[in-house]
Amino acid sequence: MNNTPRVRIQNADFDVSAEIAALRAGDHRVGAVCSFVGTVRDRNLALSGGETVAPTLPEAERVLSMELEHYPGMTEQAIEAMIDAALRRFDIFAARIIHRVGLLQPPDQIVLVAVTSAHRGESFQACEFLMDYLKTQAPFWKKEQTPAGACWVDARVSDDAALARWGIGVRNAG
Repeated sequence: MNNTPRVRIQNADFDVSAEIAALRAGDHRVGAVCSFVGTVRDRNLALSGGETVAPTLPEAERVLSMELEHYPGMTEQAIEAMIDAALRRFDIFAARIIHRVGLLQPPDQIVLVAVTSAHRGESFQACEFLMDYLKTQAPFWKKEQTPAGACWVDARVSDDAALARWGIGVRNAG
C-alpha cells in the first residue's frame, strides 16, 4: 500500500481529488471511497431552493473568519488513535484526515476525512464516525471573528450526542 501519512495538520489548502487518489493508490481491494470535506461557512447566509435569502442572524454574529489552533504532536496522536478506533470498529482498509489550522475565511476548506473499504456502507459509517469523533475529541481550538469581535467556540451539545450514538460518552458542551 502507500506510505502517505494518515494524519496531516497544515496551514495550506488540500486537493481532495489528489488526496483520494493517493489514499487508494495501488490498493485493488478498494471498492468504495467515502469522503467528507468541512468548510468555513458564513452562518449569516441561508439557502432556500438554491437561492440566497435574507440573513438569518444579526450582522454582529456574521462569521468573517475563523482561526484554528492546535497542540502539535498531541493533535496528531489523538487523531491517529481515532483512526485506529475506526479500523477496529469498521471493515475499512485505510483512512486519511487532513485538518487545517491558522486563519481561514468563508468558503475555505477546513477538514478532509477520507475512508476506503470494499463496500460503501463501511466507508460511510467510518467516515461519519471519524467526523463525529473529530468534532468533539480532537484538540483544536477555534476562534471566530465576527463584526462584534472574536469569540472562542466550544463543541455543541449536538456534537456530543452524535458521538454518543457510537457508544462513546463525552461531555464537552455546556
